[in-house]
Amino acid sequence: MSGPDVLFFWVALWCYLGGTVVASFYAGLRRKSLRRLVLALTAVGFASNTVALVVRTVVSGHLPVTNLYEYLTFFAWAIVAGFLIIWRRKELDLLTVFAAPVAFAMMVVASLFPARIEQQLIPALQSYWLTIHVTLAVLGEAAFAVAFVSAVLFLVANRRGAAAAAVDGGTPGEDARGPAGADRFDEMTYRAIGIGFPLFTVGALFAGAVWAQRAWGTPWSWDPKETSSLIVWLVYAIYLHARLVRGWRGNGAAILSIVGFALTFLTILGSRILGGLHSYG
Repeated sequence: MSGPDVLFFWVALWCYLGGTVVASFYAGLRRKSLRRLVLALTAVGFASNTVALVVRTVVSGHLPVTNLYEYLTFFAWAIVAGFLIIWRRKELDLLTVFAAPVAFAMMVVASLFPARIEQQLIPALQSYWLTIHVTLAVLGEAAFAVAFVSAVLFLVANRRGAAAAAVDGGTPGEDARGPAGADRFDEMTYRAIGIGFPLFTVGALFAGAVWAQRAWGTPWSWDPKETSSLIVWLVYAIYLHARLVRGWRGNGAAILSIVGFALTFLTILGSRILGGLHSYG
C-alpha cells in the first residue's frame, strides 16, 4: 500500500479492530466502562478514517470514489457516521457498540485492494455523475448496514425474550419486547431501511443510469453489478411494501433485512467476481 493517506487508514483499521475486540467482551460482561472504551476507539477510528479520505481527496484532486479500496474505505466511514448519529439517541446507543466490527470488516476487505492514487482517471470516471452515483449509493448502503446490525440485535433480543417467557410461563417482558428491547431494534431496522432505500434508489439506480449513459452510451446493459443492484433494490422494496401495507414485522422482516445487506455486500464486490463494465476498480 502507498500514499500519504495510508497511515491514517491503518490507524483507523487498528482502532476499529480494538473496538471490535472490546465490543466482544462488552457483549458478555455488559460493563459501562467497556462500552465507553468501544465508543472512544470507534471515535478515534472515525476521525482517522475521515483524515484518510480528506488527504486522499486533496492529493488525487477528486473524491475517493473511483476504485474498490476507496469505495470500501468511504463505506466504512459512512457506516460509522450512521451509528454515531444513532448514539445521540440514548435508547438506541447500544447499536453504536457494533459499529466498529462492521467498519473493521469493510477496512480489512479494502486493504486487499491496491491503494495507489490515480492522478489521471480513465474517461468513464471523469464525471460528476459518478460522484453523485457512488456517494448516494454508499450512504444508502451504510443505512442498510445499520438496519443489518439492528435486525441481528432484534433476533437476539426476541429469542432471549421468548426463552425468558418460556421459563416464567408468561409473555416476554419489557426488556425483550418493550421500549428497551426488541421492538426498538425492529423499529430502527425499518427506519434505517426507510432512509437507505431512497438514497440507494437515486444513487445506485437513477444517477448510475445517467452516468452509464454518459460513460458507455447506454443507461442499462444488464451488467452483473447493475443486475445485482436491481436485486438488492427489489429485496428492500419488498420489505418496505410488506411493512407499510401489511404491517409486517418480527423475525421474517429481520431476516429479510439481513439477506438484503448480504446481497448489498456481494454487489459491492460483484465486479471483481463477475467482471463487467464495473470491473475498473
